[in-house]
Amino acid sequence: MVSVEPPADDADVPRYWRQLGLPGLIDVHVHFLPDRVQTKVWEYFAMAETHYGAGWPITYALPDTERLAVLERLGVRAFPTLPYPHKAGMAEWLNDWSAAFAAAHPQVLQSATFFPEPGVATYVGTALDRGARVFKVHVQVGRFDPRDDLLEPVWAQLEEAGTPVVIHCGSGPLAGEHTGPEPMTGLLERHPALRLVIAHLGMPEYREFLDLAERYEHVHLDTTMFATDFTERLMPFDPADRPRLAALQGKVLLGSDFPSIPYPYAHQLEALHRLDLGEDWLRAVLWHNGARLFTIEA
Repeated sequence: MVSVEPPADDADVPRYWRQLGLPGLIDVHVHFLPDRVQTKVWEYFAMAETHYGAGWPITYALPDTERLAVLERLGVRAFPTLPYPHKAGMAEWLNDWSAAFAAAHPQVLQSATFFPEPGVATYVGTALDRGARVFKVHVQVGRFDPRDDLLEPVWAQLEEAGTPVVIHCGSGPLAGEHTGPEPMTGLLERHPALRLVIAHLGMPEYREFLDLAERYEHVHLDTTMFATDFTERLMPFDPADRPRLAALQGKVLLGSDFPSIPYPYAHQLEALHRLDLGEDWLRAVLWHNGARLFTIEA
């Protein structure tokens, strides 16, 4: 049971994590992108009725400085930028931009990305040497199979380095040619020690990605948009699987998809709270698991 009341709104979020006895929040699924890329992303969401059959108003469509201030007020102490390319030739300069952004903002976990293209292993190695702490892969947007032969040396590098990879590989909100559990199962059979963070809890294939988190020691799940009113209308989670989620307490990480979410940040926390998995589960998800994965001091 949870005796603390969930946050009523964003202004109430710091009260919430303080009453849980936490020093703040660690959010593993936040995006900051170069201006022209961010503009294109928000233009896509503006057409959400066409793409998804549901509106997707962006709650935090603000300049970088204002979004950073929002996260600071919420008490988000550490977060990545999670760039992702949709075609060849983008990843390396996204990595350069992300490294510069992280250098200017010490609360940012330096992020990087990659795409199946010639030279990918070289620039991933460079990103690791420059201090990348997390990589982002978006299978649906990139429209590539994570088992692509060009990526084999990259996965080997990341497995050896133990660097987490936040990977959007579930078939929500739109299925892609290479989304779903099958490609990820094949990847993990080749590289079982990869530190994968399955974005959005793998929605809508929740059960299959719970299977992978149970089977592989270093597979984690992030809560991005999970259990929110918005997602439950489109891709509901079977309450019968809550005990499995509870048992994975040490492998579930707070994710939000800030800033491109169609509701206030506080609602993500409220949605996790009402799962009623207990205060220890919430403390692990909101802080301790992320702190352990990224070696963050309180």
